[in-house]
Amino acid sequence: MKASETYLNLKGEAIVLDDLDADERKLLARLQRRARTHPDWVDFGNYWVREVAAFYDGRGVPRAQSRRRAVYRVAQDLSSRLGIAAGLVRPPDYRAELENLIRLRYPSRRAFCKAAGLSEDMLSHVLAGRKDLSLAALTEALERVGYRLTIAAAVEKKRTG
Repeated sequence: MKASETYLNLKGEAIVLDDLDADERKLLARLQRRARTHPDWVDFGNYWVREVAAFYDGRGVPRAQSRRRAVYRVAQDLSSRLGIAAGLVRPPDYRAELENLIRLRYPSRRAFCKAAGLSEDMLSHVLAGRKDLSLAALTEALERVGYRLTIAAAVEKKRTG
């Protein structure tokens, strides 16, 4: 059995590339080459969004569907990596995950805090990066709202020097 071809994103999640057709593979290779040779974050961001949109628009794929495609998700990750390398974007961490959970599942931070048993003040400090929750406090808060902590593979960092 052949192993799946995957791209590992910043969160350590595998994006499966097996279903890409030849033209999608060419587009992805072009995007990856551009990210390597033109690493300006803003320039690359404008480039990949335009290229991916034009590609899938030409195929009649609605934008909502094209945003779920592997090429889009890899390009988005490449852009994030360039932003991090330039110091313009912070790498994903538990704060980003927590913020996303709150935004998607709760009408407000207040509602999340009530359900999780956290103070709004503490959550504000945590999300701003001024404080950290202890592992025990984070575990307990997440369990109260039906979530749990997991350990994910680290994305290999490029070595310099």
